[in-house]
Amino acid sequence: MPLSFTRTLRLKVRAEAYSWLNAAAVEVNEVFNYCNETSLKAATRTDSKRKWMSGFDLCSLTAGASQYFDKIGSDTIQSICNHYAQKRQAAHRLKLRWRVSRGARRSLGWVPFKAASLKRKGVCLRFAGKSFRVFETARLEGISWQGGCFAQDAVGDWWLCLPVKMRAEETIAPEEAVGIDLGLKDIAVTSDRDRLGAGRWTEAYAQKLASAQRHGHKRQAKRIHRKAARCRADALHKFSRSIVDRYQHISVGDVSGLKLARTRMAKSVLDSGWGMLKNFLEYKSQQAARTFEVVNERNTSVTCSACGALTGPRGVNGLIVRSWICRDCGELHDRDVT
Repeated sequence: MPLSFTRTLRLKVRAEAYSWLNAAAVEVNEVFNYCNETSLKAATRTDSKRKWMSGFDLCSLTAGASQYFDKIGSDTIQSICNHYAQKRQAAHRLKLRWRVSRGARRSLGWVPFKAASLKRKGVCLRFAGKSFRVFETARLEGISWQGGCFAQDAVGDWWLCLPVKMRAEETIAPEEAVGIDLGLKDIAVTSDRDRLGAGRWTEAYAQKLASAQRHGHKRQAKRIHRKAARCRADALHKFSRSIVDRYQHISVGDVSGLKLARTRMAKSVLDSGWGMLKNFLEYKSQQAARTFEVVNERNTSVTCSACGALTGPRGVNGLIVRSWICRDCGELHDRDVT
């Protein structure tokens, strides 16, 4: 039975459209901040007219506002209002952060739109009266998008992001199940002893990054950060794809990267990308009709898999012990595998 899932298609916009998109992003920030201010005032009124404003209410208040903007139209304004209402509802807050168009804390550019607003004209895309060209146009062949946005990364490049519905045929994996242990020496170790070694991507580019920062080359520093992030994502993509293609049931330990990021191991934890690996495994498992779960790791590294006795090394000092022998049954264990 064919499975349906939504995937975001990211295409890089060519540089000639950057100035127009930067100007449009400023107008988007103005609409977003208006929604933020209006919603806050409505939610903090002291009389009986206090109200938690919805996306429909904000769209009604901004009706006709497109005449005051040069770049964005009514569909983009409505998309901003609906997005703001959904995001504030999910955050359970009276207001969100203001979007800043200039200065050191400038918000990254973002221009949302509805599906009907973006049309393809040959090798170009047409939006709000402006023609755009993107790289890898062939990836748009035969697909229909459901809204989307133009999004800017930290370096300043713009990307076209299109949520696309895709179908995947359910297949049977050659092997039944696998457990994955997350760590720092090896990012991931499977129960079949396959390992994803720590790449130390941040450390590999540390000298170049420090040199760029000392000389005040902010754009170059951002490019180095992006290079390290891409190397990390590439390794995690390849590992997660190999796991999903091979196993039907996938279990991952519930180790928390956010908690360990507050310790002295923060740099290594953040460089390992545990959360990214879990996300990759989860959505790729959904696409391939695999079973994915996050399991409790409590006492798993000190429990003998043969007899069930809690005879493994304990405490902080026990972390250095990677192999141990059960004193009850004599079974040899690798701490990362069993």
